[in-house]
Amino acid sequence: MSSFFRPALIDALLSYRRKMLLPDVIAGITVGIIALPLAIGFGIASGVSPSQGLWTAIIAGFLISAFGGSFVQVGGPTGAFVPILFAIATNYGYEGLALATMMAGIFLFAIGAFRLGGLIKFIPYSVVAGFTSGIAVVIAIGQLKQLLGLDIKLPAEALAQLEGIVTHLSETKWQSLSLGLLALGIIVGWPKRWRAVPPSIVAILVTAVIVYFWNPDPHLVATIGSKFGAKAMEGLPHFQLPHVTFQRIQQLMGPALTITMLGAIESLLSAMVADGMIETRHDSNQELMGQGIANFICPFFGGISATGAIARTATNVRSGGRTPVSGIIHSLTLLGVVLVAAPLAQYLPLAALSAVLLVVAFRMGEWFNFKELARGPGSDYIVLLVTFATTVAFDLTIAVGFGLALSFILFVRKMEEITHVRLITGDSDVGLGGDSIRDKAVPSGVLVYRIEGPFFFGVAEKLEDALNSAQIAPKIVIFRMRAVPAIDGSGLRALEIMLRKFTRRGTKLILSGVQPQPMKVLFNSGFVDRVGLENICADIDASLERAWEIVGSKPEPMTVETAAE
Repeated sequence: MSSFFRPALIDALLSYRRKMLLPDVIAGITVGIIALPLAIGFGIASGVSPSQGLWTAIIAGFLISAFGGSFVQVGGPTGAFVPILFAIATNYGYEGLALATMMAGIFLFAIGAFRLGGLIKFIPYSVVAGFTSGIAVVIAIGQLKQLLGLDIKLPAEALAQLEGIVTHLSETKWQSLSLGLLALGIIVGWPKRWRAVPPSIVAILVTAVIVYFWNPDPHLVATIGSKFGAKAMEGLPHFQLPHVTFQRIQQLMGPALTITMLGAIESLLSAMVADGMIETRHDSNQELMGQGIANFICPFFGGISATGAIARTATNVRSGGRTPVSGIIHSLTLLGVVLVAAPLAQYLPLAALSAVLLVVAFRMGEWFNFKELARGPGSDYIVLLVTFATTVAFDLTIAVGFGLALSFILFVRKMEEITHVRLITGDSDVGLGGDSIRDKAVPSGVLVYRIEGPFFFGVAEKLEDALNSAQIAPKIVIFRMRAVPAIDGSGLRALEIMLRKFTRRGTKLILSGVQPQPMKVLFNSGFVDRVGLENICADIDASLERAWEIVGSKPEPMTVETAAE
């Protein structure tokens, strides 16, 4: 298979050994059991049925392991998607959600196919931490309704949901709340020495057994059976074609791009975490193509959006999984549960599933970042707080867009602060050795400027101010650029404007010590031809030599006798 599309599974199978199978099987079964309540809970929380969440974990989990670029990534529905998918399902129905997911699948595949996966790492960590913690709060708020047993319809916005819950708090059903708190207590208080048995599984089994023997009024304790029907989890998914129109695609472009962005970020973050645990290196572009395939195909079978799941991937590694085979076994385990134990799912209380997701929300929120980033640069902390607040108050699209825009503005400010343009003289030059103009002969009418820092946007004004500060009309201007690591289009334009002004005034421009990246930009743009290759000098000595050539004379070097006089 070509290097353009080469899933990690191919390389894993080429070197697969019999002794690797048992650890992969054990890990796959373990992760499959853990994923069971999460898949059901995420399906319900996303505004679809529990079976749709479960089949997403089965189908997407299989496809991500089969076609992804990570050896141990486990995919499926995740908590990060919950508020986004719930809003899309509320506003556009499942057909709209299915089409948006398919569009996101195409976008994800295209990002990988065009080898753009590496760009995701340039999203600032403060933005990622902000929206991750914000999503955790949104998920937690969304679970309070089921935990309290409230039979009310809530809007998609988190703060409006919280307001509605507070308004109807007096309608809390203690029977439902008791089961939820019992499940929460089991998960939180489960002894560490028994961690081989997933506490979330124990929680939903215990509460389901209680419901089976207690047989409470469905109005007091909502279950999967009372909410979605006794056979909600039974049977295979039906193949279905989403309704596609150009107008529909236009409407869903924003939601699809949101799913794309979040899916790419979370899947690659998960893959990076896995790399650190087993010292491997994933293929970001192949991983995105695998994610794209999974998200495109899932809606044909009633599925929802999926991505790499950090917690399940970490559990896979800790349980001994080392190849994509473990991820495939995880999907087969879930399939076996659906085919064998689906009728029992009707007794699962929704309050217990809400308790599971509350714990997930608490654990996915990167709360330590609020303390750690507070110790660092203030700008990063501001971005974290703004992204967090807008995620909770509005939605992820606005939050990430606002966070990235704010990061960009603060980045520009930092660049502006570290870039300087200074007029230097023999007395003011602090350079060392031959790099200093101290004790060097500088022709009359020649000004030397040192530019320090990236030559980006915002530099033009500093350049203009530095030139205006001189009290003479120079014959020659030397720009010392040894401390300029990079230049962009805005910096190039500033140089072009200066060159035109100098040409009109009869002033010559000399560039000294230009670094490789700026030199490449100057050559490719034709700036070197306009300023003259002979005026691009390697160092300050060569630049001063060139200046003396232009003025047409040069002082005689001092002899010992001259110096004595």
